[in-house]
Parts: sequence; structure tokens; C-alpha cells
Amino acid sequence: MTVPLAILGLLEREPSHGYDLKRDYDTFFGRGKPLPFGQVYATLGRLARDGKVIAADAEPGGGPDRKRYVITEQGVSEVETWLAEPVAPEPHLQTVLFVKVVLALMSGRDAENYLDTQRAAHMQRMRELTDLRRTGGMVDALLADHGLFHLEADLRWIELTTARLDQLAKEIKL
Repeated sequence: MTVPLAILGLLEREPSHGYDLKRDYDTFFGRGKPLPFGQVYATLGRLARDGKVIAADAEPGGGPDRKRYVITEQGVSEVETWLAEPVAPEPHLQTVLFVKVVLALMSGRDAENYLDTQRAAHMQRMRELTDLRRTGGMVDALLADHGLFHLEADLRWIELTTARLDQLAKEIKL
């Protein structure tokens, strides 16, 4: 997801301060990777420069004056267009997992050991996501399910690749 479009989408709900946008972004989209304040304000600056948001008059508060940002019609149009476009289907044909397996085989290293290590890492992450799904709210559960489904697909690929390592090694050495 792109940060500028997420911020525009949050602003479409209601005008907000940068602090509130960061909080909402982190709550809904930033699980495990919160948005830095500097990125929020840099993004708002670019969106204002491009005519997608405007900064209303500064409001006095307990600290420095705070600007409330408002989405423009151009910003709303961009969000509508983005939401209507399908996301490119994943995964990419050449993933980091694949590259590591091929390079391990090319260099004579133990690719099966790498795949075993990767499998263990995936299983650990699946346990964490399963716990999050059980203990979190609906947003956490849906995000955890998404991650779990991707990890399950990776695990199936790891099993298939492990079974085909000899064949792959012969093809690579051609």
C-alpha cells in the first residue's frame, strides 16, 4: 500500500492533524511497522504541493500550532481511481526464496538446509500470527489470516522445491 493514498483515504473520512493521521495509519495499516512522524509530514507536504490536500489555518494547542489537513476534490478523485484499480496479482515470479535456493545450488551449498531453516522461520511466524488472530480484534484477525495464507503458500512451495532440488541442480549446471 502506498502511504500517500492511505493518508488521502484517511483524510476523506474527516479533516485531521498529522498526529491523528499517524495514529490512525498505525492502528489500521502499520502493524509491526509504524509510520514515522517525519514521513507523515513530508507526505502531507507533497500532497499539498500537488493540490490533493490543503492545510487549514493553524490551531493553537498545548504545543506548537497544529494544522488540520483537508482533502481536495483532486485528492478524492485519486482515491476513487486507486480503489477501483485491481492490485497486481502476486507473487512475483522471482522471489528472494527462489534466488537463494538457486544461488545455493550454483555455489555447491546445501540448499535443503536453507529450505529447512526457512521452513522453521515460517512456522514460527505462523504461530505468532495464529496467536494474534486468537487474541486481537477483527482488524488483527483479518491481517493475520492474510499473512497466514501467504505463509502457507510459501510452505507448499518449500516442500515442492525440496522434493525437486536434484532436478533443479542438474538444470542449473547446464
